[in-house]
Amino acid sequence: MAEISCVRCGQVAPQLERPPLRNELGERVYRSICQRCWDQWLRQQTALINHYGLDVREKPAREMLMANMEAFLFRTGRPDEIDTSQQGKISW
Repeated sequence: MAEISCVRCGQVAPQLERPPLRNELGERVYRSICQRCWDQWLRQQTALINHYGLDVREKPAREMLMANMEAFLFRTGRPDEIDTSQQGKISW
């Protein structure tokens, strides 16, 4: 497995097997982000989807996730914060 110098964590680490998306951002992630940081993003993405109740079939939800992905992986702004202070206190 190839290794890269990850721009997020600054370590030399295993590279992703292939670009995670079929677009320019996916290629950028593939060239610049290690597997460990990508796995961290996937956990964050799942938390965002669950927290906001996102339907990823909708364009605004996908755009929000792409913006958060770029902010999270490349530190180009502030990703959305998830308020965990209410965890376990929400009733339907």
